[in-house]
Amino acid sequence: MLHGSPAVEKRYYAPTDEVAGYKIRPGKFLRNGATCVEGGVNFTIHSNGATACNLCLFHIGEDEPYAIIPFPESYCLGNTYSMVVFGLNPAEFEYAYQFDGEYDVRKGLLFDKTKYILDPYAKSVASQGIWGEKKNPSVRVYKGRVADSGYDWGNFKNTSLEPKDMIIYEMHVRGFTMDESSGVKHRGTYEGIREKIPYLLELGVNAVELMPIFEFDEMEDVRVVDGERLLNYWGYSPVCFFAPNAAYASDKAFNKVGNELRSLIHELNSNGIEVILDVVFNHTAEGNELGPCFSFKGIDNNIYYMLTPDGKYYNFSGCGNVMNCNHPIVQQFILECLRYWVVSYRVDGFRFDLASIMGRNEDGSPMSKPPLLQSLAFDPVLGKVKLIAEAWDAGGLYQVGSFPSWNRWAEWNGRYRDDMRCFLKGDYGMAQAAINRITGSLDLYGKENRGENATVNFLNCHDGFTLYDMYAYNNKHNEKNGWGNTDGANDNNSWNCGVEGETDDPEILKLRNRLRKNAFAILMCSRGSAMFLAGDEFCNTQFGNNNAYCQDNIISWLDWNRKEEYSEMFEFSKFMIHLRKQHPILRGRSGPSGCGFPEVSIHNKTAWNSSCGPDSRTIGIMFAGRTEGNIEDDIIYIGINTFWEKEKIQLPKLPLGRKWRVIMNTEFEHTKDTNYHKLTKWAGNDTIVMCPRSVVIAIVEKY
Repeated sequence: MLHGSPAVEKRYYAPTDEVAGYKIRPGKFLRNGATCVEGGVNFTIHSNGATACNLCLFHIGEDEPYAIIPFPESYCLGNTYSMVVFGLNPAEFEYAYQFDGEYDVRKGLLFDKTKYILDPYAKSVASQGIWGEKKNPSVRVYKGRVADSGYDWGNFKNTSLEPKDMIIYEMHVRGFTMDESSGVKHRGTYEGIREKIPYLLELGVNAVELMPIFEFDEMEDVRVVDGERLLNYWGYSPVCFFAPNAAYASDKAFNKVGNELRSLIHELNSNGIEVILDVVFNHTAEGNELGPCFSFKGIDNNIYYMLTPDGKYYNFSGCGNVMNCNHPIVQQFILECLRYWVVSYRVDGFRFDLASIMGRNEDGSPMSKPPLLQSLAFDPVLGKVKLIAEAWDAGGLYQVGSFPSWNRWAEWNGRYRDDMRCFLKGDYGMAQAAINRITGSLDLYGKENRGENATVNFLNCHDGFTLYDMYAYNNKHNEKNGWGNTDGANDNNSWNCGVEGETDDPEILKLRNRLRKNAFAILMCSRGSAMFLAGDEFCNTQFGNNNAYCQDNIISWLDWNRKEEYSEMFEFSKFMIHLRKQHPILRGRSGPSGCGFPEVSIHNKTAWNSSCGPDSRTIGIMFAGRTEGNIEDDIIYIGINTFWEKEKIQLPKLPLGRKWRVIMNTEFEHTKDTNYHKLTKWAGNDTIVMCPRSVVIAIVEKY
């Protein structure tokens, strides 16, 4: 009889033993986690140090198991336990494990057969479905559920944007629509984002970066400060890497959470919007030696975490522990996890939080060619997904421009954020750095020929001030976080324009508005990927809080009323996004221009003047190339005056039959009908008078 025939399959799934009243047989050892098979459920888990393992089955919502099934000794191959349990209905139980073995803190061994241990490969985590509700927040016991998507992707095809073409919109799933002003039916959920897809299309972004959606416990370290309950709102404290956060789903029914997320991703992609997940492989919610033991600690603590010689935890993450990413077992775990999200959820890419940790050796030292990063770069399943590194960690390792890439990894360009913030507010000696950042940071990435696809440019993100707050506050205002305003960064490179916080001074308001437009315009005119924080397009504020990780309220939620209040900024943002899409030369190289201009040229105050002194605060950059389809020349001039006085700038002289046309000038209010060219003051045919602290954009037209 042929292998694989129905008779053979049936015989393969026949029970061979009975333990604790359940019919069982050896399982599929290469299939990690809990998965449905014919007639039952396959459970596979591995531990290098355990001497025995029990499977614990719980009724839904119960704290004590109704059945404990020890893995027979013959059901362990190598260090892997695998068992099929027959007669189980996945909708009717939850599960966890117990591991027996040595307990010796100095050796990093924490086996305790009385503890219930969450399966790291669980595709769903029980009792996490209702945001902010938990019977006993101090008890950290988590159980897995068997999830089977049953989702039909049909003839699905990812959008596959070039990295330099991406306009990334960073958002928090809950905060994006949680406020009533969002106007959606399913506030604070995956479905709420889906309801807002028409808005994303109107805005013009082509990628969303979702802050952590791996299962986390928002009730971790819950506390009350000044009557406000503070939670683990951001979610940078993973509980389970394979499971989507159930509290972000509008439908909590069995197997519905994952499919709601899949439907969101499917519809976003169908509308040309890619999905990037912000993933946290640098640490877990188990914390240090004072933290709970609910998953990795109870399986192989000395493998999954970097430990000091006396069994304590290294803390390059600033969150209590560090995952031992370059141990072969942890490498395998991370690879399998990312493949799962690509195959099962069809995500387009990943942004890796504190990614420099992933390049540290098991003793914590930086590696020149980290095997995990290399494996991710060349993995066949991950071959076309975006890999974006936050190229630093909390242990002092800063690798912006030098992150091991194999020409595959891009980076959050922290140098872009810092240099451009300083230049845009008029700091001394920043002109040359600004030119480098706007033109693609080739000083950082050109040496490896990584080009514009290596840099993700941003000025604002979840961590720090919003764009509105960047020009309303000199100092952080994190008092409501409960740490005496000691948390959060102190080096914000922000400027309040003369008054801290809100003001009704019309001149200050006008200046702040111009500075916000300057910043957004330059971001959209900089080569490489562009990323901005959700709400910056309509001046959302966090009231000066630059570390709102715990604020599950209007401090972190988007206030959609501001879209009407700051409608000019919203329309201006749409205009600049459209301009970026319309002109490929802004995003990267697009072929030589027909008129003979160089691809990039510098014109600081006067044409073809590339010199920058320490007091230079006015620069001009011209990009020259071809339009989409190589149809005609695409030439754009960007003039930036961060000085507090008027300045004249001279545009390059054009060949016969061509003329300059000003299409944007932040001196003037933006409307759909604004004629910037007519309003702009000309001191001569090619010379513009720029107002203090303003940006001008001009394009070449035929006449």
